[in-house]
Amino acid sequence: MTFESSMIRLEEIVKRLEEDKLSLDEALELYKEGVELSVSCKKQLENARLQVKTFTEEDADND
Repeated sequence: MTFESSMIRLEEIVKRLEEDKLSLDEALELYKEGVELSVSCKKQLENARLQVKTFTEEDADND
């Protein structure tokens, strides 16, 4: 799942948790999915940060 699609799904989950009257089981399932998506997004952001750092260091070495 892409970062963007994960963020869209996270927004949907938050809206449902805030607005809908869900059963406890439904709310827990959505919460669990949200946590998993959050962890995935955090990993993707960290990977992107490391790539930018690598590119920046390589560019500085070439100067």
